[in-house]
Amino acid sequence: MISPAEPMPTSAQESSSKTGKIVLAGVIAAAIGAFFYFDLHRYLSLNVLKANRDRLLAYTEANYATAVGSFIVSYCVVTALSLPGAAILTLTGGFLFGTVLGTVYVNLGATTGATLAFLTARYLLRDWVERKFGDRLEPIQAGFAKNAFSYLLTLRLIPIFPFFLVNLVSGLTRVNLGTYVGATALGIIPGSFVYAYAGRQLGNRLRPVENEHQSRRDQQPSGGDDYRMALLQVIQRRVDGKRETAGSGSMRPSPRAVPAPLPAPWGPAAPGRPTTGTTAAGRGHV
Repeated sequence: MISPAEPMPTSAQESSSKTGKIVLAGVIAAAIGAFFYFDLHRYLSLNVLKANRDRLLAYTEANYATAVGSFIVSYCVVTALSLPGAAILTLTGGFLFGTVLGTVYVNLGATTGATLAFLTARYLLRDWVERKFGDRLEPIQAGFAKNAFSYLLTLRLIPIFPFFLVNLVSGLTRVNLGTYVGATALGIIPGSFVYAYAGRQLGNRLRPVENEHQSRRDQQPSGGDDYRMALLQVIQRRVDGKRETAGSGSMRPSPRAVPAPLPAPWGPAAPGRPTTGTTAAGRGHV
């Protein structure tokens, strides 16, 4: 005979699960709030990278293992919490570690952080989504689970949707964890390589010039430099995320009227011109 007390463990487990979800959500919310409250994103900018170029290179050279570990952990935290700054971190990876190793370290940090975001979304929201929209999402869930690797690989190779959004939405599906990790690690390689290469080139351009001749020579880009500069400009616009507003035109300085050149009051007389009347009054009518 089943006693009435037997269902209690299930109820206790549900209560414990809810408590765990609330605590986890609170920790994540506090971390994200602290990031914006203390304005930490100001450190993830090209200006900061330029200002601290020499110190970052010196520290990396003296403490390579620590620099690599700190970089991967930082990238993982930014990705896991869906914070802004992944693009500038990828540029920094290429700048500090080179194109190839920078791509490897970026891939490790991004894949780990994306996996944590995936698991967090699944733990916090999947059950609620299944209960709320399970019937309507069943065909989508079935199709996504059947072709999950192809779907995810396409979304990573062609970033139609933001990286963090794919991480979170994937956690709400029935995709296998191994499939998600494999597709993510493989799909982000091309983009990571491009940004790491751009970061390496950016580091070279931030290098102080030795003399004026070198500075002038660097100001005359070759054909390859034109492509690099175009790439860096595109990436910088994406990193900054700043677009001109409709009223930005009012902030531009108004054009100043250029005064007409004054006529020369003296000088060699033109042929046939009288040379007399060179007083101050006479010169004023020339």
